[in-house]
Amino acid sequence: MAVIDIHDAVARNPIYRMAEPVNFQLLAGEQLAIVGDNGAGKSMLVDIITGAHPILNDGRGSYIHYDFSPRKSSLAYENIKYITFQDAYDGTEGYYYYQIRYNHTEFDDSQQLFLLSSGELRKYQLKKALESNPRVLILDNPFIGLDVDARSYLAETLKELTSTTDLQLIIVLSKTDDMPDVVTHVVEVKDRRVGPKLSKEAWTHPTVPPVVLKEDKIQSILHLPYEDEATASIEPGTQQVVDFRKVTIQYGERVILDALDWTVMNGERWALTGPNGSGKSTLLSLVCADNPQAYANDIVLFGRQRGTGESIWDIKHHIGYVSPEMHRAFLRDYPAIDVVASGLHDAVGLYKRPRPEQTGICEFWMDIFGVGQYRDVSMLKLSSGEQRLVLLARAFVKDPSLLILDEPLHGLDLMNRRLVKDVIETFCQRRNKTLVMVTHYQEEFPKCIQQTKKLIKTL
Repeated sequence: MAVIDIHDAVARNPIYRMAEPVNFQLLAGEQLAIVGDNGAGKSMLVDIITGAHPILNDGRGSYIHYDFSPRKSSLAYENIKYITFQDAYDGTEGYYYYQIRYNHTEFDDSQQLFLLSSGELRKYQLKKALESNPRVLILDNPFIGLDVDARSYLAETLKELTSTTDLQLIIVLSKTDDMPDVVTHVVEVKDRRVGPKLSKEAWTHPTVPPVVLKEDKIQSILHLPYEDEATASIEPGTQQVVDFRKVTIQYGERVILDALDWTVMNGERWALTGPNGSGKSTLLSLVCADNPQAYANDIVLFGRQRGTGESIWDIKHHIGYVSPEMHRAFLRDYPAIDVVASGLHDAVGLYKRPRPEQTGICEFWMDIFGVGQYRDVSMLKLSSGEQRLVLLARAFVKDPSLLILDEPLHGLDLMNRRLVKDVIETFCQRRNKTLVMVTHYQEEFPKCIQQTKKLIKTL
């Protein structure tokens, strides 16, 4: 029995059409993974599956047929639940910092909003989706942003649910080495074409070379002029970039950071680790001058005590930053180059065309990250992986002395993950560059990492 049967489907809107008519089946008992490179058309396929993109009725026999037996309803919107990693954020500018506290055993919908991690909201969204009892659950990269224990818990939960209920899964994966055991079949999307459905055993896992960034681009990064020659010339290890002294952040009775000491010197490269909810995003918000509780703590940034007259723009001028939360804030109908250029003046939500003398450096970093061809394309027309690459170009565009990369490889395919690691490793060979990077995947840390700060979740 075919739960979902799609035959020669063509989206009615030409903007959202695949390169050829779509043929797709989900049979009873199957658990599918949809894989493919960034921009290959995975999300377009899902939108056809869910009915978000209605298909042409041109008399050629194209159709989408659903059979959600034993459910009574035959309506797709009542039986299919689709979660993307962007669903964890409200659509309004500025809200992306505020998130609901949750752990995977208990939660309370009335809980106060906190400045916390995207991983916790992802767990909350997954639990809410499962409570709606869908017949088919479509998950877009469900494991990114989750710590090791949470990923294991989710994989086991999905396996148990599919073996004890009629739930079927369609899991969209960019990071294909994240494929859980529950998957039985794989459909690969390439160049907006839907490939044949293969058993997981018959599907060939893609291989990635040890270096993706071309040598000429490596050299072009290494020989860029320094935006701040004075900072670049300081002897490494002689200036405090970040100095936290017994920093405590608390919301009501909930303590996020408890008497935290941490010093980062210029030129150091740090990995920031810890489980979901341990305070990593809160810590980074203090460094980026986005958290007002900084003024109630003993914090030194770039050699200056917080609260001694410096503006947040004085601080942000030195920082290149990307995060999952930031990604949601930049989903607006603006050309990609304008989003990259906003990194030159640290704007979120206010966009202006780059000046002629700024266009070159914006185009340079877009080319480095492989998105130069999308210079004038709206962010809304790019895939989530392509959007992430644009935001990475934004983080690097002003040659920052401090790079803060919070889960920078979210949503990227294996080749682009290797590309971004190459860029980070190359950039950190430049004089006096300081790095703080967060990821829940140990293998994602670049080889230039020297030290690790591990946070522990408070009770």
